Formats: sequence, C-alpha cells, structure tokens
Amino acid sequence: MTVDIGNRLRYLRIRNNLSQRQLAKRVGVTNSTISLIESNASNPSVGALKRILDGIPIGLAEFFAFEPDKPNKAFYRADELTEIGKGGLSYRQIGDNLFGRSLQILKECYQPGADTGKVLLTHEGEEGGIVLSGRLEVTVDDERRILGPGDAYYFESRRPHRFRCVGPVPCEVISACTPPSF
Repeated sequence: MTVDIGNRLRYLRIRNNLSQRQLAKRVGVTNSTISLIESNASNPSVGALKRILDGIPIGLAEFFAFEPDKPNKAFYRADELTEIGKGGLSYRQIGDNLFGRSLQILKECYQPGADTGKVLLTHEGEEGGIVLSGRLEVTVDDERRILGPGDAYYFESRRPHRFRCVGPVPCEVISACTPPSF
C-alpha cells in the first residue's frame, strides 16, 4: 500500500488553518519545500517529515494512521468554495478536502498586475483553464500568449509556466489540474 504523503500533509495543514508559508516558517524550511512535498514532487526523509509534522503538531504514527474521509459532497454553493489564494490572487477551490481526489478545480481571480511569481512553476500532472473575463498572460516554456474571454490553455504541468493578469481589470479563470497541486 502506498501512502499519499502530499495530500495527507495538505489535508492536515488546512484542517489546522495553516498556510504553506506559515507551516514552513514554523519549522524552518522553505515554502517551496512544503509545496513540493504536498504535490508529491518531493519525498521527505523521515527526519524532515517529523520536523514538519511537529509544526502542525501531529506525531509520525498518528500521521500514518490517520485516514480522513474521502469527500462525498457533490454540490457547492458559491459561498462554500474554499479560498486558498493570497494577495492579488484569489483561488477558490471546490471542496476543502482534496484527500484521495485526483482533480482540483479552481475559480481564479487575478487583480490587475497580479501574477504567480517571477519563478516559473513546475509540478507533475496536467492543467487547463478557460478565461471568463479580463486578459491573462500565460507563459509555457518559452511561449507566451495573452488570452481573453473564451480563450483557453491546456498543458503538461512539468513544463515551466507562469500566469499574469494584464490590463486594467481583474481576470477570472476556471481551471483544473491533476493531481491537486496547491
């Protein structure tokens, strides 16, 4: 039996109302370390995992014995979406518990000038989205496009990528990625 350490850690972190940044600061690791573990792009040593779990706090035995219920809710009102963004980026996720799920769906809102950062993102899986309003600059590898309402993107997430709102109005996007990577 394979244990999904990343989704298990994400579930417990969110259940304890901690952002990736807060947990990283508590335990003295980088935010990207927590992100890589949660996206299953990095497999921590037992010592590193114990140190991270101490920041929640939960012991190793309890962590591996813990089995959260898989979500069975099928419908969500707009006010039930879970905010996981920060600053000029709003990521409203369908469901607060992605444990055991292989798909993450987001309603994204980028304020004018907001972006995912200068360092291009990479992780396992695939992602795609449709722009609902505003203009979104999407960079994948060395290719850059400005997408408007109705335009879409879809690519393998291991390709370096970045998103940025261009123009004077917020940009809204509906996106999906597999596996969940936030």
